[in-house]
Amino acid sequence: MSDPELEAIRQQRLTQLQSQFKGNDGANQQQAAEEKRQQIEEMRHSILTQVLDQSARARLNTLCLGKPEKGKMVEEMLLNMAQRGQLPGKLGEKELIGLLESVNQQTRRTTTVKFDRRRAALDSDDEL
Repeated sequence: MSDPELEAIRQQRLTQLQSQFKGNDGANQQQAAEEKRQQIEEMRHSILTQVLDQSARARLNTLCLGKPEKGKMVEEMLLNMAQRGQLPGKLGEKELIGLLESVNQQTRRTTTVKFDRRRAALDSDDEL
């Protein structure tokens, strides 16, 4: 083999190894991000287990299945309360229900319906 051929083969192999390394690096970063997300999720579950008793935890899980947005909002609220020390002990099902009712009152929207008679052509003068 001549030197230019050998150099071309080395260069090709070097680029091949670099592309493999870059591909693995992206996969490693993605795997690390996934592991970090799982760790955070496990921490959330452990804190909620410490804060809620079994029946309250079951109710919260049911809420998360039915209304995921509201369930996540209540979980975040409970985690924040636990971190601030606002929860004296384990919350029971009745306390969780009270908390959910207060959340419902805060998020409840009032709807008003306006009926415009002129647009609906319900004028009383037309009946004569």
